[in-house]
Amino acid sequence: MNSQTASARRPSNLLTLLMLACLVYFLLPLFWLVVSATKNNGSLFSTFGLWFGGGFDLFGNLHDVFTYNDGIYGRWLLNTALYAGISAVGSAFLAALGGYALAKFRFPGRNLLFSLVLGSIMVPSTVLTIPTYLLFSKIGLVNTPLAVIVPMLVSPFGLYLMRVYADSAVPDSLIDAARMDGAGAFRIFWQVGFRLLLPGFVTVLLFQLVASWNNYFLPLIMLNDPKLYPVTIGLAQWQAQAGGLGGAHALFSIVITGSLVSILPLVAAFLLLQRHWQGGLATGSVKD
Repeated sequence: MNSQTASARRPSNLLTLLMLACLVYFLLPLFWLVVSATKNNGSLFSTFGLWFGGGFDLFGNLHDVFTYNDGIYGRWLLNTALYAGISAVGSAFLAALGGYALAKFRFPGRNLLFSLVLGSIMVPSTVLTIPTYLLFSKIGLVNTPLAVIVPMLVSPFGLYLMRVYADSAVPDSLIDAARMDGAGAFRIFWQVGFRLLLPGFVTVLLFQLVASWNNYFLPLIMLNDPKLYPVTIGLAQWQAQAGGLGGAHALFSIVITGSLVSILPLVAAFLLLQRHWQGGLATGSVKD
């Protein structure tokens, strides 16, 4: 290794400090959330926000979260897992199917279709929420789980990502060999292409899982039955209820603890799938 290469690989002090500052910036809200979840409603406003209070009330807060209002928080958590899980898996599979088709099949209008997909990435999802509500109202799906799940099955960014990924990850020669063996188009996709697309599939799955789990505006418009709420809408309702009572009701502590519990499944998903996710992001980043 020559001196120029060693110098290029030596970490910059300025860059290290900048990255540490970014790390603190991103972790500070999470640290505040963890610390605040250990306090009762009184300690939240009487002690320093970035350190623990006199007592440790985490388990009491957890009990309150899962028993308040007849334990509806557990139902909200299950609703969120259902909506986010089906939306993420369905959206990632459709993106893989469409991306594979755009990358490996030649048909008239393919480039125009891909340009439309790229353009649709720029359209904010909130702009489409009201038209989507009117459409679902016409067909009688408002206030049902399908009203939250079906719109989230469409992911233009996921389709774009899978198209680029399929272009580099699935060799044309492999598809031609499968065709010569008599395999059909869908069989080639499922038994050959999809296995090679798995890291990209997991990447899109995680993106969609986070987007669906944190989705707020769409369920707020579509749902009016509290039993169908995801955890985002439910916690917002509790927060509004606590604010309306001027903080007299001990709801702030359970709102904070409920927020902490709601992010734990996402953390677990990232930890379990990070190997596939990182592999998917890195594929195609280096040109041979």
